[in-house]
Amino acid sequence: QVQVVESGGGLVQAGGSLRLSCAASGSIFSINAMYWYRQAPGKQRDVVAGITSSGSINYADFVKGRFTISRDNAKNTLYLQMNSLKPDDTAVYYCNAIVRPLNHRSSEYSYWGQGTQVTVSS
Repeated sequence: QVQVVESGGGLVQAGGSLRLSCAASGSIFSINAMYWYRQAPGKQRDVVAGITSSGSINYADFVKGRFTISRDNAKNTLYLQMNSLKPDDTAVYYCNAIVRPLNHRSSEYSYWGQGTQVTVSS
């Protein structure tokens, strides 16, 4: 089994910063891409940023210049540094990992964390 666990959410004032972490563990052979998504109440889940195992990165337009995604491949851990936070950034943030499990190395599976709440007050 593979587990994905996010941490680091909380309440912050507009203009502040938070750093989210996501740890993947369990029967992992390799992890390809990892992503951060977010979902605000009543809205669809949107991708925020993604990073491949080789370090290729993409950001949603609404976070470019404010958020930075990174990963530690040795620790199977993903990070999201969020600066200049706005009230519109308030959402549950989810980590998604595309994993090749130990017992199915030829296939990739998508695993999600339970989410971490980020609330930005004005």
